[in-house]
Amino acid sequence: MRDLRIVFMGTPDFAVTTLAALLNEGHPIVGVITAPDRPAGRGRKLRPSAVKQFALENGLHLMQPTNLKNEDFLNELRALQANLQIVVAFRMLPKQVWAMPEYGTFNLHASLLPDYRGAAPINWAIINGDSMTGVTTFFIDDKIDTGEIILQKAVPITEEDSAGTLHDRLMHQGAALVLRTVQLIKEDKAKTTPQDPGKERRPAHKIYTETCQINWQSTLEEIHNLVRGLSPYPVAWSNFVNGEDEGTIKIYKTSVEKVKHKETIGALIGEAHSLKVAAPSGYLHLLEIQLSGKRKMATKDLLNGYQFEKNARMV
Repeated sequence: MRDLRIVFMGTPDFAVTTLAALLNEGHPIVGVITAPDRPAGRGRKLRPSAVKQFALENGLHLMQPTNLKNEDFLNELRALQANLQIVVAFRMLPKQVWAMPEYGTFNLHASLLPDYRGAAPINWAIINGDSMTGVTTFFIDDKIDTGEIILQKAVPITEEDSAGTLHDRLMHQGAALVLRTVQLIKEDKAKTTPQDPGKERRPAHKIYTETCQINWQSTLEEIHNLVRGLSPYPVAWSNFVNGEDEGTIKIYKTSVEKVKHKETIGALIGEAHSLKVAAPSGYLHLLEIQLSGKRKMATKDLLNGYQFEKNARMV
């Protein structure tokens, strides 16, 4: 049985769940590496990452390097004498870092690799209408998400899932998979499988503002999946015109009504307690939205004080 000394690297809440699980199982965390504090909010005050907050609360040795190749940082990392590094939702590592520990550096990725390599695997699995995704642990190499696979766990995507609900489910499944992976490494029983270079790979590239803009000429299902895959963040959006008003509408939750109609594509149709958009092959019902300058709310509540005229439309 190997004696482990673990350095953990991560930044958001997704990573905290795994770090907490490792501590709860008694695994020795000799250091935590996370992103530098970043300005956030209207006041642009520096805000620590979720991992930093957890590390400080639990008295863990914390490092926040701005440059992972900086010699002072590398010396501090070497001094910890870690023999295993675990990465969850962090950043690409230089070889000086990932090759340092004796037992390697492994990463938790929120997809069934080699599908959805990249920054936004949870979002793209839903946007593409998949019914299955999962989590993967793999040893890091010099490319992005290409290393040899240690373990995988498939997780179904339900029709009701958003990126938020799937994120939370994968977060907990991922933490469990990391614990299993650490135990295999501790027992020197970890067997790896090279990623199949011939398998079709779908990218999970970074999502930008323009990625989130709805194209109302897309199919009804594609629009609905885009909304699901971007909720609660960064959120699908569209420009709209309502009489003399023009603005932006963020759309958090929708439902689909497949029916033939003669409405102009993009027409906004307000009824007593509902709002829908004419799309190819049916209507997209807007259930939770946010207009420019207003808070996010259920559409039925918005309609108590805001009316859409007959010529209202998405643009």
